[in-house]
Amino acid sequence: MARTTYGNRPTSSYRNADARQNMGYGPRPQSQPSRRRTGSYVYGNAAPKLDVQQEMEQQPRRALSNTTRKNRDKARHMNLGYVAFLVLAMCVAGYVLINYLQLQAAITNVTENIASQQRELNNLKVANDEELCRITSGVDMEEVKRVAIGELGMVYPQEGQIITYSSEGRDYVRKVSDGN
Repeated sequence: MARTTYGNRPTSSYRNADARQNMGYGPRPQSQPSRRRTGSYVYGNAAPKLDVQQEMEQQPRRALSNTTRKNRDKARHMNLGYVAFLVLAMCVAGYVLINYLQLQAAITNVTENIASQQRELNNLKVANDEELCRITSGVDMEEVKRVAIGELGMVYPQEGQIITYSSEGRDYVRKVSDGN
């Protein structure tokens, strides 16, 4: 039987029932063991156990060179300068961390302060708008006109008293009096 392998599943060029049973597609006959080998593929639920530790113990140990042994001894011991450098580096890192946390706390406090002031500003704007509506709804313009003309002696402007001005793109108008 000719076999080719695609991934982990062997395929066969034969498509009969025996070939499907040998490849694991059909029901397994009762006489076959739970694990069998066909080519390089192992059927079953347990992989072969390898005794790696025994193989490593059987291998001869290589002798360490003198320089390797000296380098390992140096790596195990720390001198005073290296320890001082590590302590200084830890102190600097702690100082930076503490300052960073303090700045974060200050930013949080300022943000909360800004939010509370914005709430207060919004409340004041709402109160101001409500007060403006109350004032404008309470004023009778006909009564104001009657008091201004009748009691205070105000009059409408004459023909020559109204002067119109056309803006040339400026944002404000400056009035110059002739009496200077």
